[in-house]
Amino acid sequence: MTRSQFLEILCAPALLAQQRPNPAFAPVTDEPGLPRVLLLGDSISIGYTLDVRRLLKGKANVHRPPENCRHSGFGLERLDAWLGSGKWDVIHFNFGLHDLIVREGPDQQVPLPQYEVNLRKLVERLKKTGAKLIWCATTPIPSGTGSRKQGEEMRYNAAAAKIMKEAGVPINDLHEFALPRLISIQLPANVHFTPQGSAELAAQVAAHIRTALGS
Repeated sequence: MTRSQFLEILCAPALLAQQRPNPAFAPVTDEPGLPRVLLLGDSISIGYTLDVRRLLKGKANVHRPPENCRHSGFGLERLDAWLGSGKWDVIHFNFGLHDLIVREGPDQQVPLPQYEVNLRKLVERLKKTGAKLIWCATTPIPSGTGSRKQGEEMRYNAAAAKIMKEAGVPINDLHEFALPRLISIQLPANVHFTPQGSAELAAQVAAHIRTALGS
């Protein structure tokens, strides 16, 4: 056996794992008679999707786009495709962490003034669905992430909170929930969460959806 063949065999499990579809993206077959819920958000929401589905099993059909919803500008481009033609009872949505990425120079990928414009347009479009909306605050940015500035999410969350208040959209403040327990639920120098951390976020998300559904 050559060295290259040995390395190919050695790396095969990791390559297979990378190619395997994310189960959070699996299509959902609606259970008749249950309300339909849509989760919109980046990788943080992808991380808690399966746990939200588990917690709301038998109470709601929980869907999400089969992709990372990324930043607010991308959301505006893709929103109609994500909404589809079906009726939604509750839409739980967030944009922020990707808006805050610093690509080049001192500015974020989506500067705050443009973020505000984008959010207003997103809320306006989402309201036309007739669904009950829930805005999810952007979770904390710890030090050492490199591509984002620690604490910048506070400015974006404040702007979003003002817009949601004006629009009458309830807020699921996952930032406030996560902040005092980051050491135990968030990965070091990383915006992402441990599996247990994602499960704890999911419990908060599911609780807000239950309230919106009136159960």
